[in-house]
Amino acid sequence: MIPKEILKKIRFIEISTSRLVNTVFAGEYHSVFKGRGMEFDEVREYDPGDDIRDIDWNVTARMGHPYTKKFVEERELTVMFLVDASSSGQYGTKGKTKSELIAEICALLAFSAVKNHDRVGLIIFSDQVEKFIPPKKGKLHVLRVVKEILSFRPKHRLTDINVALKALNDVVTKRATVFLFSDFLTENYQKLLKISHKKHDVVAVVVEDLTEKEFPVMSGPLELEDAETGEFFTLNTGKGFRERFKTEWGRRKEERDRIFNSVGLDRIELEPGTNYTTPLIRFFKAREKRYH
Repeated sequence: MIPKEILKKIRFIEISTSRLVNTVFAGEYHSVFKGRGMEFDEVREYDPGDDIRDIDWNVTARMGHPYTKKFVEERELTVMFLVDASSSGQYGTKGKTKSELIAEICALLAFSAVKNHDRVGLIIFSDQVEKFIPPKKGKLHVLRVVKEILSFRPKHRLTDINVALKALNDVVTKRATVFLFSDFLTENYQKLLKISHKKHDVVAVVVEDLTEKEFPVMSGPLELEDAETGEFFTLNTGKGFRERFKTEWGRRKEERDRIFNSVGLDRIELEPGTNYTTPLIRFFKAREKRYH
């Protein structure tokens, strides 16, 4: 039985994202994420002006006059969502947690995908693969994916992106478009990310709360619990702490960007509680400009 609260969130996400799919993102998805190439459709009689490289010489010899192969765009794609479900995903200070934002973005992309007859799959991971939903088509399947992201409670708290990337490469044999959702607060994932991006089209979706970039104004000691390790610790938020906090975040971001750039990865940066349509449209426009 799905809790009423989750059902309510699913319904809200379905309505809000469906509207965006049919208006703002109507043509964006199709123009940016094309199929794998061209596939054979049929053989027909040769017309003057047809490319002679497409002549089917076997049929031509059999029929006694030229026949040519007709090709159509191979439109169907596989879209995979790799979702970091470590405990930090339950964090959010602007009325929406990181996992809720991820569910909404996945719904938006998934509804765009099924509208174009593409298949959608899901890997939820912590420091191990927690859930795998094979790629399928259809609205009901998309709603199942959204439900899993919203309601899933991981058995483990830590993050290991390599676990998700290895699973992706093992279970998805054909080239796929992959959205990797995480705050990327982990290390040593560059090598496998590069391998995965050669096999698939990987897009990094960085989800960070504002307070993970800029610490709120306060002073004195603060008792906190680490969401991923469960350990309690005292944080001294005295003079100079906010500056040091911001400097450390800047260092982590610089290292993350260096990895993305070295791999050649596109990225989308999102923040819970803010309008996500602008960074998504910016991503689509930049990608369309580059590939056309």
